[in-house]
Parts: sequence; structure tokens; C-alpha cells
Amino acid sequence: MQSTDPFSVPPQESSFWQRQGATLKGILIFILVLALLIPTFMIEGIIHERESRQAEAISEVSSKWGNRQTLAGPVLVLPFEQILRNDKGLETGRLLKQAYFLPDALQISGTISPEKRHRGIFEVVLYSGQLALEGTFAQPAVEKIIPSDAIILWNKAMLVLGIPDLRGLKDQVTLQWDGKGLVADPGIPVTGVAESGIHVPLDLTPIPATLPENKTEHKFRLDVALKGSGSLFFTPVGKVTQLHLNSPWPDPSFTGAFLPDEKTISATGFDASWKILNLNRNYPQLWTSDQEQVFESSGFGVEFLLPVDNYQKSTRSVKYAILFIGLTFLCVFFIEMRQSNRVHPFQYALIGLALVIFYTLLVSISEHIPFNPAYLISAIMTVGLTGLYAGSLFHSTRMGLLVGGTLTVLYGFLFITLQQQDYALLTGSIGLFGILAVVMYASRKINWYGRQTGVE
Repeated sequence: MQSTDPFSVPPQESSFWQRQGATLKGILIFILVLALLIPTFMIEGIIHERESRQAEAISEVSSKWGNRQTLAGPVLVLPFEQILRNDKGLETGRLLKQAYFLPDALQISGTISPEKRHRGIFEVVLYSGQLALEGTFAQPAVEKIIPSDAIILWNKAMLVLGIPDLRGLKDQVTLQWDGKGLVADPGIPVTGVAESGIHVPLDLTPIPATLPENKTEHKFRLDVALKGSGSLFFTPVGKVTQLHLNSPWPDPSFTGAFLPDEKTISATGFDASWKILNLNRNYPQLWTSDQEQVFESSGFGVEFLLPVDNYQKSTRSVKYAILFIGLTFLCVFFIEMRQSNRVHPFQYALIGLALVIFYTLLVSISEHIPFNPAYLISAIMTVGLTGLYAGSLFHSTRMGLLVGGTLTVLYGFLFITLQQQDYALLTGSIGLFGILAVVMYASRKINWYGRQTGVE
């Protein structure tokens, strides 16, 4: 029924801002979240830069001490001259080649002593140790791979051992060959074994079977004092290769083509043993230089790891930055919709910057103390600053505690996710689903259009 009161005031239509204010504010906040991703990407770049600095520090120290080491061998090399003939069977020349023989049995044992060195604030793992390589070589079965008319240079045979970084040798390498002591020479004069290493010249001229000095096998022992960094690998060149290593390092990573058959790891170090057969690898016991064999694919051994990779965890945490910024802004926005106090976009930006600075705090602090305490300190600083600022915006301690509590839950969720390896994706997915459910529940009563609702 229409009113007849001449003094009544007609209801005023709400303005566009009153009707769409919440929507426009939400759009502005979304744009601000996207803008804050720019400094987040910059922080991720800082993390990669610090990782590069760490890699440079490790490379610099390792280059003066010794890089990663992989012992390839020992391999017995026997040169021979293949006679070249024309169609009439006359000799036209000779071609120098090599025959390679691997040991029947190889036992390697050693004690490795790693230590931490520092280059600035960065830690580098170096190691040194005494290795003993012993076993037996059968008298070379030349009839199997060397042509019958070839000239075998028995007195120019050699035993070679591949070592990637010769700066890691601490002392002279000695060889006991059939009880005779010999000293190794630098370099590998032949191809087909390794790019760098050492060799010991041998005279394998056959002794007539009627003499007591005749041998069907040769016993050897190599004593190698070696330094390196990062990892120590071996190649299973024996028909049966056995390796036994022990070390006081409590955080080994056994890797490569083969894992140890037995291992014991404790706070005082590790003890590990391997047994590998020639059937487990993809190269033969003997071949000539006409063929090419690759040892690297069969390498195995141990890496000496640092307990925590703070840069890797920091990088993973940065990937959740948009979630933290967005949910914190939503929390403040929902409070604003239920309060008379209004929050300026600039104040939203300050809150976002506080959340971004969390990651710089995390990276910088974790370079000096373990990651978990660094995470706790950074989270407490960020939660405290953001909670106090939110409380002052709404003039309410309870609202400040609500914002701080929300951030505490988020940082707790992120911390649990960072500790996971196999279940990180599952944990993150379930957590994000739960967070979305909470946001949907909290937003169900927001008056997005600024109109009064109710039943007359």
C-alpha cells in the first residue's frame, strides 16, 4: 500500500560503491597478491644465487684438495704389434695395439676419514683415507684375443689404475707384484682405461713351464693414500670384486650401480661391504684396443652428505608463498567485512611484504644455524609482527590473535610438509583441501553486495 504521508522521505538508492564495494575490494586484493609474487620470484633468485655461491666455494676448496674420485682398475695392459700383410702374404707394416686383462679376484678395503672445511659461511666435505687393493691376475690368455702371428711385447706390459684427480694422491703409490716392490709412475700411456691415472711398468715375459719360477697367476697389492671431496667410487673390474669401507661419517649415501650387501650406520660412523661378480656388469674380462669398454656405468660407492640442505628446503617453502599471502589477505578481508574499521590497500601491501620477508629471514638465518631452528625463529618473527599489526588495525587484540593464529597454522602446515620426502605431495594436497574447506565455510555469510537481508 502506497504511503500518503507528504513528509515521508523516499528511500535512497545505494551507490555503486556500496553495492559492489566488497567485490571491488576483493579484486584489488587479488591484484595485490599477484603483484607481491614479483618480490617472491626475486627471493627465489636470491636462493639460487646463494646455491651458486655455495657450489663455487665447494669447487674452489675441492680443486685444491681433490675432487670426486672414482678408482678405475687395476687393469693389466699388454701391447702387441699386429703384422699387416698384402694379398701375397708379405709384411707391409706393423700396427701397435693393446690387450687388456682384468683381475680374477679383487679385494678393496679402506678407512675413510671425512672432515668439514669452511669457505666463508659455506661448509665443504673433504675426505682422506688409506686404500688397499689386492688380488690376482691370471697369466694373460693371449691366444684368446691376440692374433697368432702378432708380436707380443711382454717386456712392455703395465698395470694401470685410473684416478680422476691426481692431486688427491697423498703419497707414492706402491705395487707389490709377486712379492716384488715397485713404484708407480704418473699418467696412463695407453687409451681405453681412463683419462688420467697412474701406471707401473711390468715385464711379463713367460718363463718356461719346466722352471720353478713359472707362474700361472700373479698376486698384486696396491696401497693408495687418497684425498677427495663429495664422493668416493670404485669400478668392479674383478671377476669377483669385494669392497669393505668404514668411516666415522654418520651421514653416508650409498649410491651408484650397486648397493652394499651389508651396512651398519650409527652416530659414530658406518661400515659397509659389497660383493660384485663379473656377471653383474656389461664388459668382459679381456679385450683389445679395437673395442671400447665403458667402466663409468658400473661405478658404485658412497657420497659424504651434509645433514641438511637448507637451500633446497628454502626453495620448496617459497613455492607456497602465494598460498600464505592469499590466505592471510582473506583472513584480514573477512574480519574487515564484519568490522566497522576499513583496511587500506597500502596496509594490505605492508602485511604482504612482511610475509615475503619471512623467506629472506629463513635463507639468511639458515646459513648460520640448522634449518629447523631458523624456520622457527623466522616464523615467530613474522607471526608476531603480522599479528600485532592486524590487532592495531582493528583495535582488537582478539582479531590480532586470530590473524596470528591463522599464520601459525599455515607455518606449521608448511613445516610438516618440508619434513616429508615420499609423502610431501600427499600431505600438501590434503592440507590445501582442508584450507579451502575452511575458507569456503568462513565466506558463506559474507554480504558481498552490501544489501540488507532479512524477512519482513
